[in-house]
Amino acid sequence: MLDWTAVLRFAAEGNPQPARRVEKSADEWRQLLTPEQFAIAREAGTEMPFSSDSCNRFEPGRYACVCCGSLLFDAATKFDSGTGWPSFDQPIAENAVAYRADDSHGMRRIEAVCNTCDAHLGHVFPDGPPPSGLRYCMNALSLRKVEQDATA
Repeated sequence: MLDWTAVLRFAAEGNPQPARRVEKSADEWRQLLTPEQFAIAREAGTEMPFSSDSCNRFEPGRYACVCCGSLLFDAATKFDSGTGWPSFDQPIAENAVAYRADDSHGMRRIEAVCNTCDAHLGHVFPDGPPPSGLRYCMNALSLRKVEQDATA
């Protein structure tokens, strides 16, 4: 199980290797994504809080990257953070998400990106529920819900 110390270590020293890599040009991503998805996932945007009903949905299943389809989170790790964005306390695998120091907006945060294609997902914070204490605050537009038995 990942904790805040591991997240900070990955952001500072390098992330685990992904199972595969997907790389496309900006034009190729634009052809696959809606303009809103592109702005969030490929240009590190942030959707408005409470703009998706995904925050209030807790059905079984998994969440994949909207860009490359890699599995990122299981619904069993989802919780209601009250922040207006879907929140999880663990990624589906240690190498599913990559971490980057983000000093934008006058503060230090840890950006969470898809480790397969570098899509911006959101940020991770050390104020989640036990036992991990992590809150992966994700943009709903960066995620695609898939069935429990689906694979990337």
